[in-house]
Amino acid sequence: MTRQYSLNELESAINYWRNRSPSVGEEQALCKEAAALAEPYALMIFYSHTEIPATAMSPEAQKAMADWEATRKSGSTQS
Repeated sequence: MTRQYSLNELESAINYWRNRSPSVGEEQALCKEAAALAEPYALMIFYSHTEIPATAMSPEAQKAMADWEATRKSGSTQS
């Protein structure tokens, strides 16, 4: 069964990556992990979806989510 991610999970993952790798430079660009998650997050909001299957996300977004989940399982306190 394909893993489904909620809007809250994507938001938490984006916040985790933003805290871990804050935006820098004049353009305030997101780190690559947060940027990869921004598109599925925005599309979920636009289409009023509450969940998205992992397979509907780019490989970069899937990796960012998997890495974020690994930190949660290891007991990291950042959200």
